[in-house]
Amino acid sequence: MSRAYNFCAGPATLPESVLVQARDEMLDWRGTGMSVMEMSHRGDAFVEIAETAEKDVRELAGISDDYAVLFMQGGASSQFSTIPLNLLGDKTSADYVNTGIWSTKAIAEARRYGNVNVVASSEGNGFTSIPDQASWQTSADAAYLHYTPNETIGGLEFDFVPDSAGVPLVADMSSTMLSRPVDVSKFGLIYAGAQKNIGPSGLVVVIIRKDLLGKARKETPTMMNYQVIADNGSMYNTPATYSWYLAGLVFKWLKAQGGVKAMGEINRRKAEKLYGFIDANEFYVNPIDPRSRSWMNIPFILRDEALNNAFLEGANARGLLNLAGHRSVGGMRASIYNAMPEAGVDSLIQYMTEFAKERG
Repeated sequence: MSRAYNFCAGPATLPESVLVQARDEMLDWRGTGMSVMEMSHRGDAFVEIAETAEKDVRELAGISDDYAVLFMQGGASSQFSTIPLNLLGDKTSADYVNTGIWSTKAIAEARRYGNVNVVASSEGNGFTSIPDQASWQTSADAAYLHYTPNETIGGLEFDFVPDSAGVPLVADMSSTMLSRPVDVSKFGLIYAGAQKNIGPSGLVVVIIRKDLLGKARKETPTMMNYQVIADNGSMYNTPATYSWYLAGLVFKWLKAQGGVKAMGEINRRKAEKLYGFIDANEFYVNPIDPRSRSWMNIPFILRDEALNNAFLEGANARGLLNLAGHRSVGGMRASIYNAMPEAGVDSLIQYMTEFAKERG
């Protein structure tokens, strides 16, 4: 079998060189006699790892000193509660845009803590396009405006940053973070589950403007209080040390690739190549409005869905792994995050070409 390529939406493929380095350092990190996963999180060795990772991600993403960078646990879904608990403050409502499953989950969780004004929704068109911001019904007293730039499951992506009219803009960038340049200064808070473009699962990176700290409700659990996490350098308790370490290796790898600007050019090329093939081949269909297509998660269906199992079996035999769509939507999905090489996209297109000729 030729080289395998993992198209999983998360936990996603990691750069091969990162895995090799982690393997080589597994038993003994830099002569300490310890694996990183054995170290005290307060020891000099891990503090160096943690501080370097924060420095590198700040450099990669252009994060100024006006923002705190937090390495928290629980993945992005834990932030669905953490955000309203910290940002609602003395207000009672927040604005949310609904563009898919992850937006829906965030909205449901926020409703536990206050009123949610759904300013716009794509549900009416089956989550296949982004609502024009001119149609959004925002509220004057919202504590913040939340949106999901990229819906991992549906493959729907914003091609613009919303104008929040002075209200803190909050974004779930789990699939977007570090995939291209983003102007962090436009946001009050960005959060990103690590298992897409950052590292392994279990870690969530939170970038929060410092003036938004210290507003948590009194009932906020200590481990969910952004001020407490910031004051303790993300080490109020034992953090996800190995995930943090691997994220740091990924940051170094990204810098070696030329940073997020260079990565964005590669990611754009990969996405355009795969979408171009799908659009030109009558055997496959992508349901998303071309303006709103995700760079990272590309869903597609076979015109004859009776062939789905055969397609997946053939893909697995080729080493093209995890192409089944999410169980909630079916079909196929190719996730082509930063660590997916362009050769992986080329291999997928070659297989799709051959399958369509054989079965079409």
